[in-house]
Amino acid sequence: MRVLIVTYYWPPAGGPGVQRWLKFVKYLQEFDITPVVYTVENPDYPIVDDSLLDEIPKGVEIIKQPIWEPHRLLNVFSAKQKEKQSAGFLSVKKSLISKIVAYVRANYFIPDARMFWIKPSILFLENYLAKNKIDAIISTGPPHTAHMIGLGLKKKLGIRWIADFRDPWVEIDYFHELPLTQKSIKKHKNLEQEVLRHADEVLVVGNQMKKSYDLFSKNVKVITNGFDGVLSAEKDLNKVFTITHVGTLNADRNPIVLWEALSQLKEKITCQIQLIGKVAQEVKESIEKYKLSEVVTFIDYVPHDEVKIYQQKSQVLLLAVNNVPSAKGIVTGKIFEYLQAQRPIVAIAPTDGDLAAILEASKAGFVVDFEEVNKLKEILVDLHKQYREGNLKVNSVGVEQYHRRTLTTQLANIIKK
Repeated sequence: MRVLIVTYYWPPAGGPGVQRWLKFVKYLQEFDITPVVYTVENPDYPIVDDSLLDEIPKGVEIIKQPIWEPHRLLNVFSAKQKEKQSAGFLSVKKSLISKIVAYVRANYFIPDARMFWIKPSILFLENYLAKNKIDAIISTGPPHTAHMIGLGLKKKLGIRWIADFRDPWVEIDYFHELPLTQKSIKKHKNLEQEVLRHADEVLVVGNQMKKSYDLFSKNVKVITNGFDGVLSAEKDLNKVFTITHVGTLNADRNPIVLWEALSQLKEKITCQIQLIGKVAQEVKESIEKYKLSEVVTFIDYVPHDEVKIYQQKSQVLLLAVNNVPSAKGIVTGKIFEYLQAQRPIVAIAPTDGDLAAILEASKAGFVVDFEEVNKLKEILVDLHKQYREGNLKVNSVGVEQYHRRTLTTQLANIIKK
């Protein structure tokens, strides 16, 4: 079989958005499925990781077409035009010009700022499909422009179409922050539901999202994100008691409960906090407020393979979920590589959400709600005690189910259905 994968994020794009389909493409050929990747020729990625280019399997056909992205023009009017920001890293403090730009982008570029790639892509791919055998199309979003391309081809050609949602559409963590009019919100909801109704299969990464999408589709399947490679063996750990967070920390993800707990434990534990990735000013201000600046190290984005080393060497891994209405359904991709690292995990998230269920089942760590300061203090004191005794480790179970090859088995079964 041959499947066409429509994706905006592809190496050298860095960050979590590229990992899912880069790994699926890596393993699909083991199941007699040939992937063909359709992506952008001139992307403007907020994060670039050239090391990921080496992970593209040899011989995979990659089709690229140019895209015009309006934010390049809009940024001319922004005082921070040189600072690239992902959609999930919105600044709370904005100038008047920035607010106007945000309003225009939110309400005039729907489903997103990549919308001008939709019509040219449908025309191009319609011609490509007329000359090349493709058994199914898979679109992956966000950006949800990819799904609109899939929808357009489905309507025109009736070809089998699988829509993969790495994140939800209107329930994504930052949607409530966008300056959307009621008319725009309705349009987003209508487009999302149209995709769900027309797709032959819908893939999501968690059970909460599945519950929401089950209202509009009878063919919703959960395939989580995962990790690649072997489970980490015993490593030379950091000598100090390190707590490491990997990934962006925006204002909604600010782990205030951790800062408060650590400020109250200064006399009991000595630690070093490593924050790898972009950190919002609001988070830095909280660190200063709780007088923790001396124990926090900020590390810029590092290549994916180097991130794994940080995770393996850290005494404890921190996972912070956005404190937003949709928090129960957030399953960040990094949780699975945390599981691979085989280090104790402390997650700040809803205790009855999808993430908590994964940690509870794998026995890989602890979940603390956003305001459970005393509970977090008890956990940190206990972990620090185990560290001092040289016995800080985790005995997780069932982690192998999240290996990318195992997950690709699930995907292959759906494709061949």
